[in-house]
Amino acid sequence: MTLHRPRGTLCHDGDPILLTPDAAGWTYAGLRVLRIGADRSRVLRTGEFEAFVLPLAGACTVRVDGETFALTGRGSVFTRVTDFAYIPRDAEVELTAEGGDLEVALPMARCGTRLQPRYGPAEEVPVEIRGAGHATRQVTNFGVPGVWEHADKLNACELITPDGNWSSYPPHKHDRVSDCEVVNEEIYYFRIAGRDGITPSPEGFGLHRTYTADGTVNENVAVRDGDVFLIPHGYHGPCVAAPGYPMYYLNVLAGPAPERSMAFCDDPAHSWVRARWDAEPLDPRCPVTSHEGRIGCD
Repeated sequence: MTLHRPRGTLCHDGDPILLTPDAAGWTYAGLRVLRIGADRSRVLRTGEFEAFVLPLAGACTVRVDGETFALTGRGSVFTRVTDFAYIPRDAEVELTAEGGDLEVALPMARCGTRLQPRYGPAEEVPVEIRGAGHATRQVTNFGVPGVWEHADKLNACELITPDGNWSSYPPHKHDRVSDCEVVNEEIYYFRIAGRDGITPSPEGFGLHRTYTADGTVNENVAVRDGDVFLIPHGYHGPCVAAPGYPMYYLNVLAGPAPERSMAFCDDPAHSWVRARWDAEPLDPRCPVTSHEGRIGCD
């Protein structure tokens, strides 16, 4: 399995990303990223997948099962926490770009239960500050268990790491059933801001590490705007934002557990780092965004 999928390698019919579970080499988790021109529409059929409609840049209208949701969206993933919609399996969905071009992510999961469509207001999305010091980052928990219960298999959240900071740290895994973890396939979808700290740009970069305790997987890669990294098993982290280039990533998780969970185990070699955070100050640049706009980096 090829874990690192650089920008452009998952394009399909002009869209930036079409990653099905079959293409990933696993069973549940997938991701689509679409671009739709201003005032134009696209009709999608979800088939055996449930999904979130998550604007990355722009606003849209979602029509599904006789319901209509107007998503205000945002200028970029670095400007605002966005509203979103849940769409069920076996549905025909129309997406219309409103007021300008639209870039939208559809994190998705193969599932067996068909639920009703539902709107997720931005003002109800919790923003968590995790870590401390140079490991301070923002976690936007829009589609996680305990916050969003209206899904069968799908879990998703967003992270923003200020430039120069580390996230997904300590390294952790979720590839077996144990006292601290459940099995999940996971997708990292990266966006890297350019020198203005807001606009995604190919000039920036970050670093990502995935490895196993026995050394059979040992990936240390530079990631750029639009890259995807697949986590079938093993410890993953850190993700490091290079100085000058804030990092965003969308995490998509799904697995065989009967109840949705994102439980994980730290690499025991590095779990001690968490105890230091109580004595370290938070990076004042976090939180970066809220549903009202940018906060910490202007």
